Amino acid sequence: MNTAAALKDYVGRAGPYVIQVSGRIQVSGMLTVVANKSILGVGTTAEITGGGLQLGSTTRPGNNVIIRNIRFTGAEDDSISVTNKAHHVWIDHNDLSDGYDGLLDIKRESDFVTVSWNHFHHHSKAALLGHSDNYPADVGKLRVTYHHNFFDGTDQRHPRVRFAEPVHVLNNYYRNNALYGVASTENAGVLVEGNYFENVAHPIHVGYDKSGPGRVVERNNRYVGSGTPQTAGTVVEPRTYYRYTVDDPATVPATVSAGAGVGKIGC
Repeated sequence: MNTAAALKDYVGRAGPYVIQVSGRIQVSGMLTVVANKSILGVGTTAEITGGGLQLGSTTRPGNNVIIRNIRFTGAEDDSISVTNKAHHVWIDHNDLSDGYDGLLDIKRESDFVTVSWNHFHHHSKAALLGHSDNYPADVGKLRVTYHHNFFDGTDQRHPRVRFAEPVHVLNNYYRNNALYGVASTENAGVLVEGNYFENVAHPIHVGYDKSGPGRVVERNNRYVGSGTPQTAGTVVEPRTYYRYTVDDPATVPATVSAGAGVGKIGC
């Protein structure tokens, strides 16, 4: 499909749909995506601009959703918002830039989300995890994995985490992030593993701004032209939930630069 009307119609329909996005679609505001949708860009030119996708509302859940191979630009609010208890979500091989608020926010008791092979650039607030310091309902939820993403010159929130555990930040490439890389706050539990930080003065914060401290374990990361990471406490191991292997962090810049973003699913 290639019109805003058709996209809004199908992402909001009940039942399972595979929705193929073709070319550039100009939308307004946040389109609500309900359960059992695969939203897939065709080729290398699929783009949603001007608005974004919100997974779920307070009355219509947004679980079992895939968003893949789409460029998001110029959103009036968030580019993608995973919210309202959405679960089992995969955000993969997208390109996100130049929005108003967050490029990818995950919040309000959402759970079991994978964020993989995305390119974040030309923006400040990349990836929020956890609604606010005053939303402890997120405790026990927000189990999220971020792997092989390229945080390319974005300032902050890669991710910025509240309450969530475990959060697995694995084999991502951080380059020229002006404020910080990862921030764990409000007793969140974050494992930062096998990443490559390049020219990042503050790769990992424990606590940030007015938020209380979280917990962070870091292992096997590379820090090139970067500061010293902060760590604190222990974290539930992601292997409690899934098996995985860790790429050599020295290979991450080349691997992620070549493979993250749209039109690269076969890389």
